[in-house]
Order: sequence, then C-alpha cells, then structure tokens
Amino acid sequence: MSARAAVLALDVRCTLGEGILWDERRAAVFWVDIPAGRLWMHYPAQGRSRSWDLPSALGCLALCDDGRLLLGLAKGLSVASPDERADALALSAIVAVEPELAHTRINDGRCDRDGNFVFGTKSERRDASPLGSFYQFSFARGLRRLALPEAAIPNSICFSRDGRTLYFCDSAQPEILCCDYEPDTAAVTGIRRFARVDAGGASPDGSCIDAAGHLWNAQWGAARVVRYAPDGSAVEVVALPVANPSCCAFAGAELDQLYVTTAREEMSAAQLAAMPQAGALFRVDLGSIRGLPESRLATATRSP
Repeated sequence: MSARAAVLALDVRCTLGEGILWDERRAAVFWVDIPAGRLWMHYPAQGRSRSWDLPSALGCLALCDDGRLLLGLAKGLSVASPDERADALALSAIVAVEPELAHTRINDGRCDRDGNFVFGTKSERRDASPLGSFYQFSFARGLRRLALPEAAIPNSICFSRDGRTLYFCDSAQPEILCCDYEPDTAAVTGIRRFARVDAGGASPDGSCIDAAGHLWNAQWGAARVVRYAPDGSAVEVVALPVANPSCCAFAGAELDQLYVTTAREEMSAAQLAAMPQAGALFRVDLGSIRGLPESRLATATRSP
C-alpha cells in the first residue's frame, strides 16, 4: 500500500479542529474549532488567515449557494456572511435543533449533492450514550430526522458521486457505514458496513469523496488518513505527525490537495510535548488524484 506524508500548512493548534471545507469562490479553506466556538478562514495562496469567535460550540459548517455560510452551532443552525474586515459575525438563526435535549449538540455535517445539509448530533454525557441523531435540513423542506441508528458521536458524513449513497459512522465504533439515500424524501435504506478501521484504539472521524469515488477518512488516534476504494478496501495511507486527525477536504484550484484538521483534545502534557503541532492544519499534495467540488446548500424555498 502506498503512503504519502502530510506537511504543516498552518500552526493554529486548535483544541478540536473539525469540519474543514474549500470555498472555491473565495479560494479559502474554512474550518471550526468546536469547543472554542471559533470559525477559521485561511487563504493558502496568500498565507493569510483570520478567525471569529461565536457564542457557543461550533460543530460544522456548509457553503450556501448565495455565498453565505451555514453554521452548526451547539443547538441550532444559523447563517452568516464572513467579512474578514469585521471583528464579529452577524448571525441569523434558522432552526433550533433538539432544544428539549440538554445533553446533545450538533457535530459533523456536510451538504448532499442536491443542496440539502445532512448532519448529526452527539451525546455530551460522559458515558457516551448513543443519544445523537442524524438530520437533513433544507430551506425548502425544513428539518427532517433521518431513520438512522442513534449515535454517540456521529461523523464521516459524505456522499457518493451520484449522491445516492450516504456514508456515516458513530465514532464510538471502529467502522464506517453507508446506506442508500433519497434526498427528496430524506429516506435512508439498506444500512451496511462500508469499512472497518484496522488500527487498534483508532476511531473513524471526518470523511470526503474524491472524483474516482474513493472515500478519504481521518482516523482519530491513528495519526493517519486512509483512502478506501468503493468496495471498502484500504488502498492508500497518509501519515501525520500528530495522533488525532479529525477531518479532511479537497482544496486548491485543481482540487489536488487534501487539507486535514487535527486536535489537541484528549492528549496528555507528555503527548503534547512529543507532538507540538497537534491541533494544526496540514496539507497533502495528491499528484494526479482529484477531489470533487464541495456541494452548496440551496437557499431558495419552494414556490407557494
């Protein structure tokens, strides 16, 4: 199995970097530092970055087709228009998520190929009970719960090239699942195992799909990103110099780079001393491999 190495892109040292994506219109990558409630933006070509603090934990984000960002704050979805000249983001709340549940918050999420946002909520209880659920949100149809098993830590949400297969996981289990997905009705059927993480003590985290239909998965505790073929076999490994990679996304004008967020969370002082770049943003040059453009959330509503 071939191997690639990641290089440091930005030494930001997030507590829990996550949810990275590439905005080709701005030529910038966005990602979140979840417990810090911070949104990050970085222009690779210019080497310029900035961040904004938000009022609660920020689990994930998505690009909107009108240029705004959808932000998955702890207990609801909001939209904002990032302006690097502004010290703060003006948030517009869209929908509350599980306001009746005190021990959950929004976690991983990604837009499907049809302009809907699919995301999960995770348990904040120490016993890691599977209290979280998966949802689909659209401006046209609102919030709809997906008929997927409850999860402690929903992650790995991404979609096949044709948009009809949804990949997901509960990071409490060392496997990535998939199912058949119907975006118009939010129907999910045929849940099955896609791949099993073979590194002891490692967990599947964020994923993305490349132009060949392969899935790239950041593996918490394994210091690596693994590329899986459509049949679930591992075909390539990217090594990282830190223990906890958390999410990955294709970037660059040719979508021939992979950016990877990482975390300092759950690391001891000795581990942090041995891995001082934990929490940083890393980049991998992919050569001839290409990614798919990030899907955008449709902001138009249905005609009456």
